[in-house]
Amino acid sequence: MNDRSYTRGPQDKPLLAMTIGQAFDATVARFAERDALVVRHQNLRYSWAGLAEQVDQCARALLALGIQAGDRLGIWAPNCAEWCITQFASAKVGAILVNINPAYRLSELEYALRQSGCSWIICADAFKTSDYHAMLLELVPELATSRPGELCSERLPDLRGAISLSATPPAGFLAWRELPARAAEISSQALAERQASLQFDDPINIQYTSGTTGFPKGATLSHYNILNNGYMVGESLGLTEHDRLVIPVPLYHCFGMVMGNLGCLTHGATMIYPGDAFDPLLTLQAVAEEKATALYGVPTMFIAELDHPRRGEFDLSSLRTGIMAGATCPIEVMRRVISEMHMAEVQIAYGMTETSPVSLQTGPDDELELRVTTVGRTQPHLETKIVDEHGRMVPRGQVGELCTRGYSVMLGYWNNPEATAEAIDRARWMHTGDLAVMDDNGYVRIVGRSKDMIIRGGENIYPRELEEFFFTHPAVADAQVIGIPDEKYGEEIVAWIKLHPGQSLSAEELREWCKGRIAHFKIPRYIRFVDGFPMTVTGKIQKFRMREITLEELAAGQGAA
Repeated sequence: MNDRSYTRGPQDKPLLAMTIGQAFDATVARFAERDALVVRHQNLRYSWAGLAEQVDQCARALLALGIQAGDRLGIWAPNCAEWCITQFASAKVGAILVNINPAYRLSELEYALRQSGCSWIICADAFKTSDYHAMLLELVPELATSRPGELCSERLPDLRGAISLSATPPAGFLAWRELPARAAEISSQALAERQASLQFDDPINIQYTSGTTGFPKGATLSHYNILNNGYMVGESLGLTEHDRLVIPVPLYHCFGMVMGNLGCLTHGATMIYPGDAFDPLLTLQAVAEEKATALYGVPTMFIAELDHPRRGEFDLSSLRTGIMAGATCPIEVMRRVISEMHMAEVQIAYGMTETSPVSLQTGPDDELELRVTTVGRTQPHLETKIVDEHGRMVPRGQVGELCTRGYSVMLGYWNNPEATAEAIDRARWMHTGDLAVMDDNGYVRIVGRSKDMIIRGGENIYPRELEEFFFTHPAVADAQVIGIPDEKYGEEIVAWIKLHPGQSLSAEELREWCKGRIAHFKIPRYIRFVDGFPMTVTGKIQKFRMREITLEELAAGQGAA
């Protein structure tokens, strides 16, 4: 028996050596009349042939706008048909799709657009409390007086135009409904020629993931990275053209656009979007009415579905499988998902944006105990090892840092070679920053995070990014952010705030100040005003003591507001 913490996944299924556009066309040819996409909140249904018409039309319109292979195309919208169409159309023309979190506010939006050098952005008109048109016009006021494609902005010099999903957008925006007219300018032959010029190792997607430096980093992923990861996840689930997958997770995450959309694409399965954002009732309705066979979600989503007062009204017996990821799953939740939602083959997946995302996954036949205490075994064509602080593999059963290597590892962080070199070593091992232990059978258990990352409801939140943000408030002298356990979201954010002398600030005033400046899920649940922080003799902040103090005070009903 191998005593080193190293495993290699099976190699029996070959990887797909093709672009996403080629894979899309192959699926359309095989399953033209089968359901491809159902978007319930928009009342839209497409067969694979029907979806292909929309995708090719959008792709030709992108060519007409002058978008070149390698240009960056931002998409800032909640789940919708246009998101899916844009994902496949951009892949066909070789434009690098830049996923922008629908919850982003001005500073985050500006950073993503500028750092990636986006030439165009596709946006919804509004979502929840965000007015996307107003924010873009505030960021780029020149847009209002520019003809589409002729924008010249001092603040965002690479941005040439914006496409709105609204039927009647403000002046300066090109409306999505105008794209068919633009597409008419470009022949199908021109699109075919562009597609034929692309390589499967070309970058095709940038996803921003916050870093401990405080600045988001753009994980750059190729066709090969994400197409194969979606394929291998689908293979583990046993997906076929007869499966119907409900996708309530956001498309701007790998969970939605890779494990969801590309997992379905590579198997001819049906993508079903129950709503523009997660809603437990809409998800239950979609499963029942669409006779879904698979369902995705983070544990908090499954808890909300299980506990919904109307759950008993819906027949969920068509379900057989799905994936729970993004946080540790409590054993009772897994038991209920299997027994009450009929998901006997539900699996746990572990990954990160930088690895496309999944690198470990449980199997359909794994015992319940393994599905709740581990994140499974190494995926096909990948390698996993656990190392000590010197980079040497530790024995099985010993804790160390989890590393992964293989086709799924990103090309690098966009325009950030220093951060890339820190994350990926010379042998192309991706260092995850997660602490893990491997058992004798190769199952891996995550035991902690060496980078202090907070995972709240499936969203990755990095304390350093928030701390640097709080420093910009004129009353704040210092800030430290930690995560504490939470039954509903997995973790909640706690901010310890030290004010400048003579300044006063309430928790509510600080939260109000956060609104519109950072995404809502990053606003701390608890805020504690302090005169100082627990420190070591050498002046290092002791965040473990901060957690202990916070939990003690909350248990006693005092302290953090």
